[in-house]
Amino acid sequence: MLHDAVAANIRRSWLMLFLFAVLVGLVAWAFTYLLEMGTPGVVLAVAVALTAAWGSYFYSDRLVLAMTGARPARKDEFPYLVNITEALAIGAGIPQPRLYVVEDDCPNAFATGRDPRHGVVAVTTGLLGKLNRAELEGVVAHEIAHISNRDMLVATLAVTMVGIVALLGDWGTRSMLYGRRGRRSGRGQGGILVLLALLLAVVAPLAAQLLRFAVSRQREYLADASAALLTRYPRGLADALRKIAADPRPLRGAGPATAHLYIHNPLANRRGQSDLFSTHPPVEERIRRLESMG
Repeated sequence: MLHDAVAANIRRSWLMLFLFAVLVGLVAWAFTYLLEMGTPGVVLAVAVALTAAWGSYFYSDRLVLAMTGARPARKDEFPYLVNITEALAIGAGIPQPRLYVVEDDCPNAFATGRDPRHGVVAVTTGLLGKLNRAELEGVVAHEIAHISNRDMLVATLAVTMVGIVALLGDWGTRSMLYGRRGRRSGRGQGGILVLLALLLAVVAPLAAQLLRFAVSRQREYLADASAALLTRYPRGLADALRKIAADPRPLRGAGPATAHLYIHNPLANRRGQSDLFSTHPPVEERIRRLESMG
């Protein structure tokens, strides 16, 4: 049953990425049609976005670690954490990820790295001080699951598609505002297509963000299920999530660009985000699913 749930989550994630690709194609068509600029401008916009995504993919771990102020976790300083991570990595069949610690009282953790050979797990000092061994194992297993499931690839592709849609939208809007309005007729079938293209240009950026949020939520459910399978004790992660969510302290190094990486949305309390616009599913639902696993 658990394997079926994991497989279903993977299928849904890749389906959403396919929808991203379709959305990018529709946006490209919309602005090409409205502005009668042909394909070179669209190709250039997509190429720029893909180049930026390539750089962020290969150097994402360095960027995230620098942004969060994480430092390497030495075994002589954090033997408890290192031993747990070593055992779970062996159980997951992946190389031991590099371990980092963020000096912050807020309990949280994240994973990054483009594949299992470049995996990184980082935890806050607040997490180490607040969780017991079973809870810490659940959190580390969750982050290792992100790495072994290659969630970073899915997340990077999703962000890439959002970037392309945003770039195309900005480029097309500026072109229409500053004189390049196109010469499409407002009558008959042409008028209908113009209205459809304009509607798509307005709605596409919001739709892209909602798809990204949906992909992130599915990744969290998948990592929760995989962590429960790895530790054989889903209640450990459930109890950890309950403690993390109940802590009111803000995470100083977190921002919108990195919030989706954390096990619990670090901006939830600070910004009062609604569930619709959160990169994470409701923590109550995550806890309920874990506890139902026994």
